[in-house]
Amino acid sequence: MGYENVKFAEDAVFLVTGGAGFIGSNLVEALLKKGHTVRVLDDLSQGKQSNVDMFLDNVNYTFIKGDIRDIDRCLSATKGVDFVLHQAAWGSVPRSIEMPLLYEEINIRGTLNMLEASRQNGVKKFVYASSSSVYGDEPTLPKKEGREGNLLSPYALTKATNEEYAKLYTKLYGLDTYGLRYFNVYGRRQDPDGAYAAVLPKFIKQLLDDEQPTINGDGKQSRDFTYIENVIEANLKACAASSEVAGNAFNIAYGGREFLIDVYHSLTKALGKDIEPIFGSDRAGDIKHSNADISKANKMLGYDPDYSFEKGIEEAIEWYRNEYNE
Repeated sequence: MGYENVKFAEDAVFLVTGGAGFIGSNLVEALLKKGHTVRVLDDLSQGKQSNVDMFLDNVNYTFIKGDIRDIDRCLSATKGVDFVLHQAAWGSVPRSIEMPLLYEEINIRGTLNMLEASRQNGVKKFVYASSSSVYGDEPTLPKKEGREGNLLSPYALTKATNEEYAKLYTKLYGLDTYGLRYFNVYGRRQDPDGAYAAVLPKFIKQLLDDEQPTINGDGKQSRDFTYIENVIEANLKACAASSEVAGNAFNIAYGGREFLIDVYHSLTKALGKDIEPIFGSDRAGDIKHSNADISKANKMLGYDPDYSFEKGIEEAIEWYRNEYNE
């Protein structure tokens, strides 16, 4: 259970791309707590300096400001690195529909640069963020690897393409790659602001501010919300995984299913708010229902998530309350 017992050599060096982002900064924190040497590569276009300020005095921490579209930066950042945790990407399905060219450049070319730099510098394991969006319009629940449908957005296409490149890098070049298909990750340091903010932090912040949140669609869509601690576990266990399972992609979730309207009401109850939501139109490119079969990750990576939705949301609410001085 958890990742406390996942061990690496004392002198192991980790590179976290997108390390100033929500998921990345949590990975950095967990690795530094374990006493490892951690580098961050981030251009701060999505991540925030404030997410990593707490690490500045740690002798094991190095920040490299750079763009994954710059192959020379990727090459220098991966020198002497054992494990790459590649989180750098532009997220958001709706924004990708507005900016397909940028998503191609950052998410696909940037990932290819990181794969190539890792290959050239003899990185041992390349663990990268994929997404549940690769399931597209395949309606079957739970979602199972190998049963994907038609892709619904440029963002989903970038993640599916990255999986194919990673598979090739394992097959052709012997680079151990492990894809993690994240399902609706939430938790501390996730940004609640902006037009493309994820639904949970946005709702929590709006309710704390006594604002009326908007639910896209009828609220009957369902999601497999995944707490950040589960994602840290998956990344560390992938770094420790056997080379025999390299080249695979894995569902990373809790394996639950929450309906958005129920989630909304549980948040109002937890926060002591009596605010009815506004119902807006459906978002283009969104999947209606999402629920993961995590048996492959359990079997091949030993992934055994500790945090249910209820347990995770309690911690998340507490963090946002403290952060926004409620």
